[in-house]
Amino acid sequence: MRVIRIFDTTLRDGEQSPGASMNVEEKIQIARQLVKLGVDIIEAGFPIASPGDFDAVKRIANEVPGAVIAGLARAREEDIKRAWEAIRDAPKRRIHTFHSTSDIHLKYQFKVSREEALKRSIEMVKYARSLVDDVEFSPMDATRTDIPYLIEVVEAVIRAGASTVNIPDTVGYTSPEEFGRLIKAIKEKIGEKAVISVHCHNDLGLSVANSLAAIQNGAGQVECTINGIGERAGNCSMEEVVMNLVTRKDFYKAKTNIRTKEIIRTSRLLTRITGMQVQPNKAIVGANAFAHESGIHQDGLLKEKMTYEIIKPSDIGLKETELVLGKHSGRHAFKTRIKELGYELTSEEIETAFDKFKRLADQKKDIFDEDIEALVSEGVGRIPAVYSLVDLSITSGMSVRPTAALKLKVKDKIIDSVEHGDGPVDAVYRAIVAVTKTKSRLLKFEVKSITGGTDALGEVLVSLEEGSRKARGQGADTDIIVAAAKAYVNALNKLAARKR
Repeated sequence: MRVIRIFDTTLRDGEQSPGASMNVEEKIQIARQLVKLGVDIIEAGFPIASPGDFDAVKRIANEVPGAVIAGLARAREEDIKRAWEAIRDAPKRRIHTFHSTSDIHLKYQFKVSREEALKRSIEMVKYARSLVDDVEFSPMDATRTDIPYLIEVVEAVIRAGASTVNIPDTVGYTSPEEFGRLIKAIKEKIGEKAVISVHCHNDLGLSVANSLAAIQNGAGQVECTINGIGERAGNCSMEEVVMNLVTRKDFYKAKTNIRTKEIIRTSRLLTRITGMQVQPNKAIVGANAFAHESGIHQDGLLKEKMTYEIIKPSDIGLKETELVLGKHSGRHAFKTRIKELGYELTSEEIETAFDKFKRLADQKKDIFDEDIEALVSEGVGRIPAVYSLVDLSITSGMSVRPTAALKLKVKDKIIDSVEHGDGPVDAVYRAIVAVTKTKSRLLKFEVKSITGGTDALGEVLVSLEEGSRKARGQGADTDIIVAAAKAYVNALNKLAARKR
């Protein structure tokens, strides 16, 4: 059975989703989880794009072993050199370079001829190959490129040293039957000289179908993202491609190295970090993916699960979580569970998380894995705390104007503020603004329950904008108003860090 390589571009193309930008620590956290998931290649970023992107790629290359670390570069010498500088210390490394090949792009964007594009592509692949053994080349907008010219470019870059050729459906234009024919034509020309990869966008909702059609016709690598995030309508969803191959191995006769039990954990981690919620009816990782309301379906499931479930929830890491820890649990048990959940924390971070856990255990009867993950992920993307919440009390009701009495630590000084608002959250945010004297604007406010019950841990996600800077914040608490305050303060700390 063929093994299909999974090339994850969550940290590069995925991060290009509006509102999905991540800081360096958050990227490292995702990269570590991608290794646990079993991803073959991690496209860690676009090093020349910004100093922050370069630092993220370089740190992932140095600190996250276990997968090939790739850096993206345009077909320009300065890009490729910068990518090499970022990935050079990785045990396994790849330079991924690209140049457009469609006449639309060449005429209107690059203003070069086909001959010039071909020459530059060959030269830059040769340059990249002089730096690393593993080079990937992408003819951008391949699905709108004249096929004979596309095949000419592919064959030329392979001769120049590319070991992987990626055929991107850059604008989500193609259809499965058409894309399958294209991949088959390329495969017949190049044979085993290089791995054929595909990178499909979801503008017409066909990215997964197109990727699967490519696998059927000879592709050996799929480029995808967790939860399908990415430019515009997103990328091919990693979990959907993988579970198609797992569930229909009889049909596709192909498999991956993905550890499927890590899928739901990876999906949830990305959601917490980016604040981008998964739609409830999304395949595999959506909240309703394994929910059944129809009486006929429920009857069948009670008699035999296979009647209406083609995937076992446990196969992707979903299970009924049990009470594993309580207020009498010690640090050792807590630290062990943190590791089992896939987090790698320093001693100081464990102490902080343990303190939060103890306080939560005094408020909640049952502590679930989701609760622990929410507490720990509050510290993902750690930044110096300019502001920290000390105390908060709320007065609110039908006949009382909502009032927030707040104590906030600003650097080393504790400042009090009392403010009124249209509601309790509005009052809290007015009090925070009064203390911090910031001019941020609230763009988005989301609240959800982590688990069930009236004592559930609530999670609040906010997005703030101050000038040209934007930041997301998150907070978790059994009191939603406190969680909202924590989220706002967390976002302000990120904005302060970006100013510095």
